[in-house]
Amino acid sequence: MTMVDDLVQQKVDASLLLLREAVARYGDRVVYASSLGSQAMVLIDLICRYTPGLRIVTLDTGRLPQQTYDLMDLLRERYGPVLNVLFPDAGEVRAMVDEHGVNLFYRAVANRKLCCAVRKVHPLQKELSGMQAWITGRRRDQANRSQITPVEDDPVYGLKKYNPMLDWTEADIWAYIRAHDLPYNSLHDSHYLSIGCACCTRAISVGEDPRSGRWWWENEDTLAECGLHVSSLARPGEGESGEGI
Repeated sequence: MTMVDDLVQQKVDASLLLLREAVARYGDRVVYASSLGSQAMVLIDLICRYTPGLRIVTLDTGRLPQQTYDLMDLLRERYGPVLNVLFPDAGEVRAMVDEHGVNLFYRAVANRKLCCAVRKVHPLQKELSGMQAWITGRRRDQANRSQITPVEDDPVYGLKKYNPMLDWTEADIWAYIRAHDLPYNSLHDSHYLSIGCACCTRAISVGEDPRSGRWWWENEDTLAECGLHVSSLARPGEGESGEGI
């Protein structure tokens, strides 16, 4: 293990301050919802080292790439059984597939949003219904997120939302990962920056927006989001979201 530079250490300290505040204030009523993206590796490491016991959840949509399942195993080997995996309701999935087909998302944006709602949004809603606060990996340098603050009111879920990674950059994240020899999704080594379901994720070229690897078949003017972070004017499943749950 090597040391991170002073700037990254300052961001580590700021992240820990928010994590500890969330735990002190909400106890077992706060949860970290993890995307298992690169920033999630930093947060999981910080939580396991400094705020153990903070609940960590992630979503298994049933359509994840094998590399993501491999990462879950690597995290278990390093930290123990800290990941609580959420699954979609089997009946909801069956009804959706019976009506629209297995690969419904390729045929219409509305279908894709429905699939995201059934496989991701609804399981997360169920988890958050018993919570008072949740922690995300959202960052200010991500598309449509420049205005996020360290702690926000989430009007849809009625919770406090903590964003301990908000000032981190991709370079900061990878500096921390390398310094601490953390596991990460091997798809990142093949130019996958934003990783979701296997059917909805592709590698990108140098200079492309990280989100261009998701739902690339949709019109470029379409706001390609899955609905985990919804605006106050949107119903769950219809708002904005993105990498870093």
